[in-house]
Amino acid sequence: MWNSVDFDRVDINGQPPEQEPWRQYYFIKKARGYVADLAERLGHEPTACTVTFGCQMNARDSEKLAGVLEEVGFWLTEDESADFVIYNTCTVRDNANQRVYGRLGFVNSMKKKNRLKRVALCGCMMQEPSVIEKIRKSYRFVDLIFGTHNIYMFPELFCRMFESNGMVVDIWKDSDRIVEELPVERKYSFKSGINIMFGCNNFCTYCIVPYVRGREKSRRPEEILGEIRRLAADGVVEIMLLGQNVNSYGRGLDNPMSFAQLLQEVEKVEGIERIRFMTSHPKDLSDELIQVMKESKKICRHLHLPLQSGSSRILKAMNRHYTKEQFVALAEKIKREIPDISLTTDIMVGFPGETAQDVDDTIDVIRTVGFDNAFTFIYSPRTGTPAAAMEQVPHQQVQEGFDRVLGCVQETAKKQVARLAGQTLTALAEEQNDQDPSLITGRLSNNTIVHFPGDPSLIGKLVDVRLEECHGFYYTGRMV
Repeated sequence: MWNSVDFDRVDINGQPPEQEPWRQYYFIKKARGYVADLAERLGHEPTACTVTFGCQMNARDSEKLAGVLEEVGFWLTEDESADFVIYNTCTVRDNANQRVYGRLGFVNSMKKKNRLKRVALCGCMMQEPSVIEKIRKSYRFVDLIFGTHNIYMFPELFCRMFESNGMVVDIWKDSDRIVEELPVERKYSFKSGINIMFGCNNFCTYCIVPYVRGREKSRRPEEILGEIRRLAADGVVEIMLLGQNVNSYGRGLDNPMSFAQLLQEVEKVEGIERIRFMTSHPKDLSDELIQVMKESKKICRHLHLPLQSGSSRILKAMNRHYTKEQFVALAEKIKREIPDISLTTDIMVGFPGETAQDVDDTIDVIRTVGFDNAFTFIYSPRTGTPAAAMEQVPHQQVQEGFDRVLGCVQETAKKQVARLAGQTLTALAEEQNDQDPSLITGRLSNNTIVHFPGDPSLIGKLVDVRLEECHGFYYTGRMV
């Protein structure tokens, strides 16, 4: 809808509309005036930079922020010395917060040199009251702060920032509203993420997400499908359906629809050649979904299924709602039904109370399942979660366990990836290789990377590539 709006003809003489997204269209037009005035004062076209921390959903949100900034008259750049910089924050781990504070210290020095520079903060970290208190006290140069629930109001908040003499803070504790149809500046022309739901109901004891993203709420399927059709018409061939737990999609809708049923509808959209999704929670992955994936011609042969721990005792303490045996049985069922599937996972080491035996259980699952890759990380106490109040494991013990788990992941994953050697598979050409411009970097359906000779005209196209040499977690090959 938004790309058919003539913003030049939007009337901003009266009061802004109450209904969304037309209310934000009003403020986009109004913001253009503020940016034009800024350009005159600067003596050049104003620049803007979005810096993203965190997950794919944050990356998608940043594309929306960038879309609005471009629509109101900014030149987008990746340089934080820009006239307007916005940090889209993550708060999954405490060190993510520290990274943001570090960037703020850095950008403050630039703001002292450019008095017209403005700084904004948004995202999950901003949903924490202690963070807002600290920013108000120690980072008073920040101009605008908003959270996860009202990100669609960015055009309106942007205008308030220009109309205010001080810091603008607008944080909502929760919301049941979903407002899309705002400008988007996609990073890639040929692939795109799509939010299908927001929030999480699982309350894993180590995770802050339900507290900052709120309860689960699903977008209506007709809205999702409409967006996908428009993307396909714009040349997108691959989409990724995004949600904190996509497997629980649809439960709160007036007319409930399962995630598997949504996938079947998405597959009918002409022009879309590949469908990805994340993230899946093992406790909600249904036989229906496995069957739909098995029979699909478009759903990619890749499933990210977070394990977190291979110890049933630790899984219970994490509030994950499955046991070691149930996870292994599920993984084996998926591999039996979809033999060419690539399973990847998340593994946490050092959760409170974890012993060497618990680490052994995790290693046993890694060897039994045979993951193609795993994001392996050390548990970090997250203030505000139940696990942060539990007795922590000594650092040396955690490091020893992590090294053992990482070594096992690397050993098994290399064997899994190597099984593709000599095969000819279809890759989506994604970009020119950074290290060698004569190579194109492509991605297989199962998410494995392959580098092959080619020119930039291939980018965005699906090509057949023979996988000639395995280099641990990626391949080199040639087109056939």
